[in-house]
Amino acid sequence: MTVREIKQLRDNAVGLDQPEVAQLCSDALKGRPDARIEARPRSPLRTRARHLVARSKAFEARGVYLQDPRTDWGGVRARDSAVVLALWADKVVSSDGSCRYLLWAPNLEGARPWSEKPAGRSRLQHCKRALENGRAEGLLAYGEALQGYIPEDKAHTVYGIDADVVLELQVQLQGEEYWAVWGKRKASGSPRP
Repeated sequence: MTVREIKQLRDNAVGLDQPEVAQLCSDALKGRPDARIEARPRSPLRTRARHLVARSKAFEARGVYLQDPRTDWGGVRARDSAVVLALWADKVVSSDGSCRYLLWAPNLEGARPWSEKPAGRSRLQHCKRALENGRAEGLLAYGEALQGYIPEDKAHTVYGIDADVVLELQVQLQGEEYWAVWGKRKASGSPRP
């Protein structure tokens, strides 16, 4: 394996709470002369201390059991039918005291093939249900995106989900796209309760 591949495996192991695998990777990197050459600069998201856990564990902590833990980015909590969705933190758009995130869009001219895959169709159903419910919960996922793909489909590295942050979302249908919105301020300038 190349140094880059070992580092990616180690980063994934850390994100998935697999310290034994991470240690094996660190041991494999020791003494490799090219280990420093391929070092990637740290993302600003990684420099702040976070309690990151594997995606499936983060959902289970919210009472949601993913149908396919390898590919699902959302689910429905059995006890209250609340929709819980994972959002890629780097793709959140923020302005004027509010945040937005594109949850699902149709695959127009091949731009979003993930939307037609089982995980994308599942996300669409979760969006429709959240729209009916009037709310959803959001979990922030951290990692490094892979150029040319939406992170829910393929990512270079997934570090994990911040277990300490749960967002109260509203899901909105804008044209054919489903967006999560949160953090809007009232006209008086005071934050929403």
